[in-house]
Amino acid sequence: MFSDTHFHFNKLDMEAYPLREEILNGMLENSCYFGLDIGVDFDDLPARQRLVELAIYKLEPSLREKVKSFMYFSAGIWPSVEAIKDRSNQVSKLEANIKASLESKNDFYRKVIAVGECGIDHHWNPAGEDGRDEADFNEEIYRGERELFEMQLELAKKLCLPVIVHSRDAFTDTLECIQNIGYDNGIIHCFSYGLDEAKAFLERGWFISFGGGVTYTKRSHIEQMRELLRYVPSDRILIETDAPYLSPVPLRGCPNTPLNIEHTYKYVADMRDVSVEELSKTVDENIDRLFLLR
Repeated sequence: MFSDTHFHFNKLDMEAYPLREEILNGMLENSCYFGLDIGVDFDDLPARQRLVELAIYKLEPSLREKVKSFMYFSAGIWPSVEAIKDRSNQVSKLEANIKASLESKNDFYRKVIAVGECGIDHHWNPAGEDGRDEADFNEEIYRGERELFEMQLELAKKLCLPVIVHSRDAFTDTLECIQNIGYDNGIIHCFSYGLDEAKAFLERGWFISFGGGVTYTKRSHIEQMRELLRYVPSDRILIETDAPYLSPVPLRGCPNTPLNIEHTYKYVADMRDVSVEELSKTVDENIDRLFLLR
């Protein structure tokens, strides 16, 4: 199966927990190369590790080590207003959780290979589409969001880890924060900008990751998407699910899982005029190089 650089097992609630075992079995059956369980809260890493480990131990004993061989973790803070206000405390605790994992006696828990997701979001902040009052997002919160992101860039730099960057409707702020810290090592995940923005990130050395959202492209924008997907160099492109969100066509609107990623691979491969097998090999190699896996 194809590599998946971005999915959130932690977003599946406990009532849906059996789905975790089904997902892992499916990934095994399809010979998954790489899967990354992403964090969005400062304190979610220990719980996610335990939940994934529990799911693994529900598998047949002969399969457990195979899953452990391709599963990894990241930990970061998504910029909610609550996190922005509490940023110093939360980043401090995030650092402690990452360090505790990296120093754990449990080999599986030590597989924390990135900081994130973290970044800037001006779609939810301050648009209020999640029900938040726009008045909550004032100048202080705007500046605090940038600071929260920069603090995590500094943390990644300190720990020598790549960063998984969330950037939505916030290209200028995202780029300025990266420039301020001067740490260019990681992924612009679920890329949702155009060619000019891609060039700016690529020039600084970032990887660009595409999720199921690219399959939603309207006919009137197909050529722009084709140009973008063809422009990203082979040594900088990644594919992801962002599960449980952004299920690719023909599954749009359904909960997403890593088992759906083949549709995104096919779409991107067709746009780049390469075979799915070639694109998969390219992404695998990029993952190895970015995360220093092999």
